[in-house]
Amino acid sequence: MSQADLQGKFVWHELMTPDAQAAADFYARVLPWTTEASTVPGYTLWMSGMAGVAGLMGQPQAVRDSGTPPSWLVYIAAPDVDATVEAAQRLGGKVLKSPTDIPGIGRFAVLSDPQGAAFAVFMPTMAAPDGAKPPIGRFSWHELATVDPQNALAFYAQLFGWTRGPAHDMGAGGLYQIIEHAGAQIGGVHVLQDPSKPPHWLSYVRVGRLDEAVAAVQAHGGRVLRGPHVVPGGDRVAHVMDPQGGTIALHEPPAAAVAQPAAVRRPAAPGKAKRAARPPARRAAKPAAKRAPAKKKPAAKAVAKRSPKRAAKRAAKPAARRAAKPAAKRAPARKAAAKRRPVRKSRAAARSRPKKSARRAAPRRARRR
Repeated sequence: MSQADLQGKFVWHELMTPDAQAAADFYARVLPWTTEASTVPGYTLWMSGMAGVAGLMGQPQAVRDSGTPPSWLVYIAAPDVDATVEAAQRLGGKVLKSPTDIPGIGRFAVLSDPQGAAFAVFMPTMAAPDGAKPPIGRFSWHELATVDPQNALAFYAQLFGWTRGPAHDMGAGGLYQIIEHAGAQIGGVHVLQDPSKPPHWLSYVRVGRLDEAVAAVQAHGGRVLRGPHVVPGGDRVAHVMDPQGGTIALHEPPAAAVAQPAAVRRPAAPGKAKRAARPPARRAAKPAAKRAPAKKKPAAKAVAKRSPKRAAKRAAKPAARRAAKPAAKRAPARKAAAKRRPVRKSRAAARSRPKKSARRAAPRRARRR
C-alpha cells in the first residue's frame, strides 16, 4: 500500500502509564496479547499473534508529578508529518511534541485538536494496514468525545480527508456522528458527557467473548465504566478502566449465523422420496383421482350379472337418497348374506324341536286322565 493510501488511517496505539509492568500483566489477562521488547529502550510492544498492535511505556517523572492520568494515544497516518503539523497549527491545533524520527520505525509528532483532544501523526517505515474487519485482538473502532463535535470533525476532515457517515440520535447524549475514510466506517464523534474529563479519543479492541473479557477486567483489579450493552448495528461494547487508570473499550461484533447440522432421519421409501422431491406446484396440479387410494368399485355390468333384481332396484333409487344413507346400511351384499345364513339355520333347528307349549301341555293331559 502506498503512503497516499495510508493517509488518515489509524495505524498505531500507545499506552503511557506509571506502572508499565502492572499494565502489561493486566492487559495480557484481559486480551489475547503478549509482550515483546522493542529496539527502543523502555518501550514494550504488545503483540496479537505475530503482529504488533500497540506500545507500552512508563510515564516520565515530570508527567507523574503533573498529575496527568494514564492515557491511550492514537496514531493517525500522514505521508508528510511536517506538512501535517503545519496544517494542524493553521486550523487551530497545537503541537505537543515536534516531529521526531525513530530509526528504522518512522517519523511522528504529537498534536492536540482545537478542542484539546491529543493524537499523534505518524508515517511508519513499514506498515500493514488493518483490514475492513480486524481480527480478534486488533483495534476495531475509534471514538472522539469532545465539547464541539461539528468543529472537531471539520478539523480532522481537512487534515486527513475524513467524511461524515450516518448519524444516530442518542437522545440526551445528542447525535453520534459516524466517521468514514475511503468509504469505510472507522469511528464516531459525540458530545463529551462528563465535564470533569478533557476531550479525548477512546480506542476499541475486538474480543471473542465480551462477557468473559469484562469478568477478567473485574477479577484483576480493573473497573467497568459502562456496559456491556448493544449499540446500533448489533455490536456489544463495554468501556473499562485498568488498575492504573487507563481507559479502553472492548468490542464484540454480532455473532455470525452458524448452520446447524440436519437431523438424522431414516431413508424414506422410494415412493415417498419421489413424491417429496416433486415440486409442490406439480403435486397440487396432479388430478385427485391419481392421488386417491387405488380402490375400484365393481362395474355396473358385473353387479347386474350377480344380482339383476338388486341392480335394478339400486338403479331406480335416487342418487341423493343413496348418498344420505348411513354407511352401515350400505354394507356389501356378502356381509348381509352372512348375517342371514345363521338365522335360517336357527329356524330349521327350531322346527325339529317340539314346541314349549306342547311339552308343557302333555303332562296336564296325563293328569286329567
